[in-house]
Amino acid sequence: MITFKYLKNDLPAALVVFLVALPLCLGIALASGAPLLSGLIAGICGGIVVGSLSGSQTSISGPAAGLAAVVLSGLTRLEQFDVFLLALVIAGVIQFGLGLLKAGFIANFVPSNVIKGLLAAIGIILILKQLPHAIGFDRDAEGEFSFNQPDGDNTISALGTMLDFITPAALIISAISLFIMIFWKKIPGIKNIKLLPASLIVVLLGVAINEVLKTIGDGMGLQPEHMVTLPKVDLNNPTSLIVTPNFAAIGSVSVWIVAFTIALVASLETLLNIEAIDNIDPLKRQTPPNRELLAQGAGNVVSGLIGGIPITSVIVRSTANFDAGGRTKLVTITHGILLLLSIVALGSVLNRIPLASLAAILIVIGYKLAKVSIFKDMWKKGLNQFIPFVVTIAAIVFTDLLIGILIGLGVSIIFLLRSNYRAPFSIKTQRKHEGEIFRFELPTQVSFLNKASLKDALWGVAPGSRVVIDARTAKFIDDDVLELIKDYQSAFAPQNSIRLNVIGMRDSYKLPNQVQFVDYYDKDAQTKLSPADVLELLKDGNQRFVSDTSIEKYYAHQVYATASGQHPIAVFLCCIDSRTSPDIVFDAGLGELLCVRVAGNVITPEVVDSIEIACEKLGAKLIVIMGHSGCGAVRVSALRYADGNRDGVANKIIPAIESLNAPKDSSIVSDNDLMERASEINTENAMLDLLAASPYTRNAIADGSIGLIASFYDTASGNVTFGTMNTAKLPAMKKAEPEPALAT
Repeated sequence: MITFKYLKNDLPAALVVFLVALPLCLGIALASGAPLLSGLIAGICGGIVVGSLSGSQTSISGPAAGLAAVVLSGLTRLEQFDVFLLALVIAGVIQFGLGLLKAGFIANFVPSNVIKGLLAAIGIILILKQLPHAIGFDRDAEGEFSFNQPDGDNTISALGTMLDFITPAALIISAISLFIMIFWKKIPGIKNIKLLPASLIVVLLGVAINEVLKTIGDGMGLQPEHMVTLPKVDLNNPTSLIVTPNFAAIGSVSVWIVAFTIALVASLETLLNIEAIDNIDPLKRQTPPNRELLAQGAGNVVSGLIGGIPITSVIVRSTANFDAGGRTKLVTITHGILLLLSIVALGSVLNRIPLASLAAILIVIGYKLAKVSIFKDMWKKGLNQFIPFVVTIAAIVFTDLLIGILIGLGVSIIFLLRSNYRAPFSIKTQRKHEGEIFRFELPTQVSFLNKASLKDALWGVAPGSRVVIDARTAKFIDDDVLELIKDYQSAFAPQNSIRLNVIGMRDSYKLPNQVQFVDYYDKDAQTKLSPADVLELLKDGNQRFVSDTSIEKYYAHQVYATASGQHPIAVFLCCIDSRTSPDIVFDAGLGELLCVRVAGNVITPEVVDSIEIACEKLGAKLIVIMGHSGCGAVRVSALRYADGNRDGVANKIIPAIESLNAPKDSSIVSDNDLMERASEINTENAMLDLLAASPYTRNAIADGSIGLIASFYDTASGNVTFGTMNTAKLPAMKKAEPEPALAT
């Protein structure tokens, strides 16, 4: 939909884009071996037809340098221009069909490093190609972007040749123009004048300077070969402007070969260009790719019917649009109308514009596309991004647009294969009583590219290990990978005493799930553990919890396995407001940890009985008294301490507060450091109370069958710190001076 909201931005931008597009249309037609007027016709169709139908607000379409070689080859093959026009009409129909078939998704598979490389390469080419025009060396056409030039030079060698052909007037105009392009927006208040973009000032000033130089003396001004040159048109015979296709050649195989070549190259170039253009759109709008193919197809059909050359989206003009402040598709339509007017009415005026002025505009545009900061940003992203980026740039600069992009894509694919080989899945290990469990979690898409690395990883697991292949999140698994897992399941794992769980396989995969082990503690495993072993397992589990790498638990399997009984490895005495459960904090499975909760971790007969049952009857190897930061029970007890009230739980917590010589003032609850230290001392006192109340616990600790330890849970970070096991021993039962604080 056309909008006039940004009219003050779009009209000046359209004029600038027109001035940039005009010589490029002529130059690309010349480089293609086609009539000069065909380039202007293509520019008009790209502006008016494609601009009206496209969903892009910023892309400018017209004849593109990337297609010059294709057009030249097609004209050579077909020999007659009217037969070539027929191939172009067919190509447009093919493009339209690709749009209907929604083939625009192809652009989504082009990596950003290639897109950024494309933009930077265009910027470098603009600078290299426009430098000769900036000093008045205009032997090559304005639209000649290929590395190898028709005059025998190439892009690099031409830079040396141009120094022998410096034109003073062109050098003066380009130098002043560059100065204006760079510093125009730095003039106070100039940004508010939308109707005077720097590029428009440059063109007008270039014309004025050249006219002044002409008046100074003969030979001071620029000669016609250094100016925009429009072909002469006979307005008395307007039909002579139009060449129509030769439909009699529709049965020629060569016509169809050229048509398909144009359609495929033009479509690919357009999709890549709109992807790149959307990346630099300051408003970050997205172009519908399928609609763009429809618009480009229609544009090429019309261009072919009235004597134009192929059309694509063009980065150079689109970037000029951004630089001039263009905001909507009104720019591209208006620039097309101006191109039409230039044929019939503006020839004498436009032929006064120096190519040096346009060169200065394009050099600045080129620098903005290939700024040093872009290279720095890509370097920071790593070699897997930087190498395809610079390879794309080099390939485009030294070959052409399409070949360069294909080379860049090839390098990106190599890095993609390398990345898939290294990490197509996640491997998590969990240390348990029987050693490590290896968990292979498959990604959403598992292709044949993942086969080699998955095989290396699975076949590298040591004999006797336990392995889990988790496919629950996989939406697609390639047949090659399924065959690999089947071989591992049926042959390699049994032969190497590997117990294997395969879960999450869909029925369509025709690969059965299997569960050969359940990750839980049975009686035998529990018996083998020492208190020190349990402590290490808890520390490992807490580390996984803090780093957010907790192991998948498969609770459905654990429920069935633990239904007939449980064999816990530890029992916790926790406060009622400790925020969470030990099962979560220590990344444990069902039934592995038992928890007794009471306000303030205080010892009561019921708590003692519960802990004794956990250890003596159920076999738990470690008793953990776990305090925590921000304990509400300690704060309530502190207020009662200040009031002289020792009722209930407070009576057992207050000794920890007293040991700190805290003032009997309710303000002590605002002393966070004091409250935290009191919580820590309270857990140590709870150990002493438990030992005093439980002869069984004292004896079991003495013979080493169980351990006792204090811990402290930081509710802000999730970290649990532990004291030293069995530090609270009888007969030292007196609650005297507190031990040093636990690290938090």
